Amino acid sequence: MKKKNKITKHSLLKSIVITLIYTLIAYYISHPALDIHNFGFYAFIVPVLLVFLVCQSFFTAALFFENAQSIRIQNPKVAKLWLIVPAYFIIMLLLVIINSPLFNAKKYYERITIDESKTFQEDIKEVDFNKLPLLDKKSSQKLGDRVMGGMSELVSQYDVSDEYTQINYNDEIIRVTPLEYNGTIKWLTNRKKGITGYITVNSTTGKSKLVKLEKGMKYAPSALFNENLYRKLQFQYPTKNFDAINFEIDNEGNPYWIASVIKYHGIGQRREVTGVVIFNPITGKSKYYKLKDVPTWVDHVYEADLILEQVNNWGAYKNGYLNSIFTQRDVVATTDGYNYLAFDNDIYLYTGITSVLADESNIGFILTNMRTKETKFYSVPGAEEYSAMDSAKGQVQQMNYKSTFPLLINLNGSPTYLISLKDNAGLVKMYAFVDVVDYQKVVVTDASKGIQVAAENYLNQMGEETSPSNATKKEINVYNIKEVTIDGNTYYYFVDEEGIKYRVSIKENKNLLPFLNNGDRVTIEYSRESDVINITKIER
Repeated sequence: MKKKNKITKHSLLKSIVITLIYTLIAYYISHPALDIHNFGFYAFIVPVLLVFLVCQSFFTAALFFENAQSIRIQNPKVAKLWLIVPAYFIIMLLLVIINSPLFNAKKYYERITIDESKTFQEDIKEVDFNKLPLLDKKSSQKLGDRVMGGMSELVSQYDVSDEYTQINYNDEIIRVTPLEYNGTIKWLTNRKKGITGYITVNSTTGKSKLVKLEKGMKYAPSALFNENLYRKLQFQYPTKNFDAINFEIDNEGNPYWIASVIKYHGIGQRREVTGVVIFNPITGKSKYYKLKDVPTWVDHVYEADLILEQVNNWGAYKNGYLNSIFTQRDVVATTDGYNYLAFDNDIYLYTGITSVLADESNIGFILTNMRTKETKFYSVPGAEEYSAMDSAKGQVQQMNYKSTFPLLINLNGSPTYLISLKDNAGLVKMYAFVDVVDYQKVVVTDASKGIQVAAENYLNQMGEETSPSNATKKEINVYNIKEVTIDGNTYYYFVDEEGIKYRVSIKENKNLLPFLNNGDRVTIEYSRESDVINITKIER
């Protein structure tokens, strides 16, 4: 009996050693978060258990040929161990069901707080075209590739990453992306100096440049072994779950990886951001920040897909789970797409909100601060984004241009879609302005004339139909009036008794403007102050 026990213990020890070796290798390769709420943890631990069971079964079977009595003792124990695997999956399935919206609709609805008390005209500032991200990610990538193509000493050693994170950098809207190693061999030959720079693309002007670093970035997603970014982060914080990791630069241009830390409920459900880890790719040092302590230069704490997921939960489960499936009363959802806008030194996610029972129309839209998750809903019934995109393409259908996802702007006090039309090479050829309320009202202008001219053409062709609801109204005396023709459109420029400059299109009042003289008193309306105020309505 002692001999049998000794053999049994020996086989158990071998199984443990083999399993331990496999565990260490598998953990180094996959480096999952050691958190029982993460699916990745089970994807790691279940194979470990299977390796142990296979080893035990193999060694037990080997004992059968040596000692039949021994197998009669060991086999039932091994068979019972195998029951752990289906039990594991049954328990996981039960936990998923228990924590699903079926039993927790209210908790899913409350994942995000949305302020519905704001109005578009009062809350959204008049568009500033000098701070508007006109270039989308694909256009930025093409510009970044051109910059890299001109650096002969780098192009053979590095590639340009597809990151292109949109950030607010010292009051400029830019996309920033790091270089990355061009394969394993290039990592081996360049790892001592690291990745030597990153590329920035101004989302408004298209100006792009390569920023070279005095010290290279040693840790990156394209690096191997202990210099791999994901492995380095997970080893530093083994129990934390990381969501998407974004590349950003601080106000001094220093590069960092911003890794959002999330927690789950149940197993992989109702994820929520709890903080961020800011990782220095040059030194490998990092620091964890709670949400309230995140530096203001960080723009992306929350990922777009997480925001959209939570907004859709808010829209679906307000009146319970069964309502979301059957009657669908007051059930809304985000439209299939989103874009980024910049306000007050932060980046905001924009997407439309539509009723699940309606087609080709929005009931409003949301704006979410990507750093704080502060979210506001604006009730602006109108065209769904893809209907507006099709309307813009229809104006120049012979050109076969592609529409970018719209930017929603406040143009002269009215909600307006701004759409870029690109050719097959990805170059922006035209700008289209589309009325949100009526997507049949669309004006397309050649992009070479500039965004300001495109906006003026839209306002001129729409005429009084675009008169803003928050316009300022006052009486003035007209002096030094002059008629000017710009791009085939007639404008009148003049000043008032205080020397303030004004401009007005002849379309605003064809029967009045040609007959105005110095000293005439008129009543005007306009929506915003500027160097030359654009008048939206004029009458005696």
